[in-house]
Amino acid sequence: MPEKSTSPMRVSAERSAELRVIPERAPGPVVAPPRPPEHGSGLISQPQPTPHQPQPQPQPQPPVSEGRPTVSPASFRLRHLLLTISFFLMVIVPSGITGGYLWGWAHDQYASTVGFSVRREEGGTAIDLLGGLTTMSGLSSSDTDILFRFLQSQRLVTKLDDQLDLRGIWSKPENDPIFSFQGSSTEDLVDFWQRKVRVAYDKGSGMIEVRVLAFDPDDATTIAEALFDESVVMINELSAIAREDAIRFARVDLDEAVEQLRTAREALAVFRNRHQLVDPRIDLQNQGGLLGSLQAQLSTALIDYDLLRETVRPNDPRYVQALRRIEVIEDRIDAERSKIGLTQMPDADALDASDANVFASLVGEFERLSVDLEFAERSYLAALTAYSSALAEARRQSRYLAAYAMPTRAETSRFPERWQLFGLVTLFIFLLWSVMALVAYALKDRR
Repeated sequence: MPEKSTSPMRVSAERSAELRVIPERAPGPVVAPPRPPEHGSGLISQPQPTPHQPQPQPQPQPPVSEGRPTVSPASFRLRHLLLTISFFLMVIVPSGITGGYLWGWAHDQYASTVGFSVRREEGGTAIDLLGGLTTMSGLSSSDTDILFRFLQSQRLVTKLDDQLDLRGIWSKPENDPIFSFQGSSTEDLVDFWQRKVRVAYDKGSGMIEVRVLAFDPDDATTIAEALFDESVVMINELSAIAREDAIRFARVDLDEAVEQLRTAREALAVFRNRHQLVDPRIDLQNQGGLLGSLQAQLSTALIDYDLLRETVRPNDPRYVQALRRIEVIEDRIDAERSKIGLTQMPDADALDASDANVFASLVGEFERLSVDLEFAERSYLAALTAYSSALAEARRQSRYLAAYAMPTRAETSRFPERWQLFGLVTLFIFLLWSVMALVAYALKDRR
């Protein structure tokens, strides 16, 4: 009886069943599965896998756990209760107290804002002014930095406290100990000033903006106006100091020139009073004219004497008179020459006190004093010109405070910023509680 042929689908199913029942073996060399037996002379054709029929792969079996204990379900323990209580005490209660104070006791505050900048006007020379080249520019950051520090200084706080009674203005709400002034000393007031007055300084543009807080809008505006006025006074003082520094050295030179000129004039006045001469050069010129006239008379007398000597006898009265005239004129010439210092002295060391009054000495001393006076006058003119130039330059470089926003009066209260403060306080205490909880759990795990 001939054998029945086996279908390919049946063979595939039988092989799949064999693969499923193969037990898990230990790792080792892979053994090929046995080939199916042959029946008689005819061979059974084995179905070959086609590309459309992939060969199934054995599925790995999950490992079997050997006696490992299982985790018990979570339950509410004492540490959970303590964590909940700590969260309530450290987060919920402080947040509730903060919100109750902000919305229940904190008083409304009003802000007044003022903005200004330090400017400098630079004027050129007269030609530049005719050409319209006067420029206005921002000042160097040094003056603005000084003003920025001044707005936070104790000097300004003390001045405004004396003028406006800052302690009374910021102590009006009696049941608001957090946002009202509670101190007594000047240092406490300066610290509280930093909380109520915010100064913003833009170094790039040199602009300063000041925001003042108070419990009354009129008080905030008054403080801002007084602060702006004190800033103007401060800038004027800086401008005066800069102007004084610019002309200080020129003024010193001018004072020295004035003193030198005064000394020279006093010396010349003393000389004129002592010798009773306004200008010895004029008197010397007159003496020179007189000496010339005497020389002419002497020449005439000598000529007459020569004529008489040829025509009359020596005992003639006219001859004697002509000789006497010549002698008198010569004596006068010698006397006038001695006055102007033209007489040859026999010994220079034998000069008496009267020789000091000769016109040559007087003229020499007068010329020395005149030179000193002329030099002093020129020095004075040069120092005066330099001082005038320095003063004009200092006036051209004037500083002033330019306000781009005058003090404003608030109509609504926007401070304190309750939601922002409440959120920051809540976030901070929540983070603090979280850190403490993590530290506590870390210490517990170490045990």
